[in-house]
Amino acid sequence: WLCFQFRNMRLLSAALRNSVWTRGGGTTRHFWGWINAVFNRVDYERIKAIGPDRAAAEWLLRCGAKVRFLGFERWHHDYNALPTGPLDRYKIQGIDATESCIMYRGFDHLDGLQHLEEVKLIRCVYIEDGCLERLSSTEVLQSTLSSLEVVSCGNVSDKGLIALHKLGNLQRLVLSDLPGVKDRDQTLERLKTALPKLDITVDL
Repeated sequence: WLCFQFRNMRLLSAALRNSVWTRGGGTTRHFWGWINAVFNRVDYERIKAIGPDRAAAEWLLRCGAKVRFLGFERWHHDYNALPTGPLDRYKIQGIDATESCIMYRGFDHLDGLQHLEEVKLIRCVYIEDGCLERLSSTEVLQSTLSSLEVVSCGNVSDKGLIALHKLGNLQRLVLSDLPGVKDRDQTLERLKTALPKLDITVDL
């Protein structure tokens, strides 16, 4: 029954993404927004019980994202196929949130990820400036995160990008199709000044 439940959760997550992208507004958006908020709820007791990496992996896959663990090349996307074993064995090194429904409410899951190096935020309808600010202010990520992609996230503006200057270890940044960014040159200049070793690929 549990596997059936989570299998249907992934189907519901996919339906959520398709509904938001294709229908756009009104009652439908509010309904799926409520479902998405449930998917993004943080269970702090579960984090304590199973550890931050496992809890974050469950959150991400529940929302339709993928994770890659330290020492492995494979990206995991199936909730029911998450590896089992000692809680301290599997550490999240990469997050691919392409077309997922992750939102600000779930970002507390990132606090304990001590090995996260790569994040892809591509076509994420709920990613906004506050998410990038939250990501950048997560102390552990300021020293581990080296690669970030923000692509086709319509709610991201200059404010969110400027906040990335706190990620002192960031070496690679890909920015594309961000209509909310209005002052591209000044925003990029501020990032380059704060992070002179940062390689920025831009198509705005």
